[in-house]
Amino acid sequence: MRHLELFSGIGGFRRALDLLSNDCDINFESIGYSEIDEKAQITYMSNYIIEDDEAILGNISAFVSSDTNVKSLPNFDLLTGGFPCQTFSMMGQLDGFKGDRGQMFFKILNILGRKRPRYVLLENVKNLYTHNKQQTYKRIKKELEDLGYNVISGIFNTAEFYLPQIRNRVFIFASQDPLPIDMLSSEEVRANLDANLEACSINRYKDVLDILSPKVDVKYYLSEKVKPTILSDGTGGYNAKSEINRRIARPLTASMHKMHRACQDNYYCDDFILSKGENNHTITLDKDEQCKMNIRRITPEEAFMLQGFPVEFVHNARNAGVSNGALYKQAGNAVSVNTVYAIVLYLINNGYINEQ
Repeated sequence: MRHLELFSGIGGFRRALDLLSNDCDINFESIGYSEIDEKAQITYMSNYIIEDDEAILGNISAFVSSDTNVKSLPNFDLLTGGFPCQTFSMMGQLDGFKGDRGQMFFKILNILGRKRPRYVLLENVKNLYTHNKQQTYKRIKKELEDLGYNVISGIFNTAEFYLPQIRNRVFIFASQDPLPIDMLSSEEVRANLDANLEACSINRYKDVLDILSPKVDVKYYLSEKVKPTILSDGTGGYNAKSEINRRIARPLTASMHKMHRACQDNYYCDDFILSKGENNHTITLDKDEQCKMNIRRITPEEAFMLQGFPVEFVHNARNAGVSNGALYKQAGNAVSVNTVYAIVLYLINNGYINEQ
């Protein structure tokens, strides 16, 4: 089955489909990808075998501005994409389609209208579904239906698929074939994954302690100067509960390299990691006492693992010159591999995706 990945980032969809090619009867073959971020392109090219005939679309806006470009794409069966979500995110301006990045959905339509692949799988933030009293989602659904697709969707939390990170995302599946269900059920997708787990090659973790390394470079530790700010619950009009040592991580963000307070990013103390969670003094210690502990941020390797990627992805990217700051951003922007894997496995096993 031929696959085109748009807004690829570090290839969360491609990684999941590569694993599924090994684990099920359908072989997924990449015919091309688009990504505008140069550092993400380097990480992508460092970790996948890019065939000579693959189409590298680059900036999708520039690519689809030429109908000749779109027509030149090889035919394919499945289009995937985690299109930019900042304009729908609580961390963004909630502008929806008004923002330039919100317009990226219509770039997808430019390709779908010309190439008409049989299947489409899209990902975005949970707020897409409720934005503008659901009018944004209804517009997306209608645009796909106007192109002849049947559309279903569901909200999925990465933490439900053996990756210890709270990350709720909307997945939209569109097919030219009839769909006998009204929605994608997270419970049914998880049950299907569990029923086939022995044959699945995804990485699986119970909680962050399966991921966190007992020894990391000193550069990942918080300085004495910054710890009070990181641990603070906030001041003035901004106040939120800052908490470290969470067994299920907070959602990774594209800006985590900037190190926000512990109400937004993930931090851990040595005692917690080395004791495998037995010692969690943050429960009994106040903020001043916590500041005396050795506390660190997660590493890029750990961030990639929380998204379902192997550690080798980070090593290969670093060897190609990608900085830690860029790697953090890429992990925060990534699509969770296990979630995509579980959804597509469910669609295959129930006959909603097939090669016939």
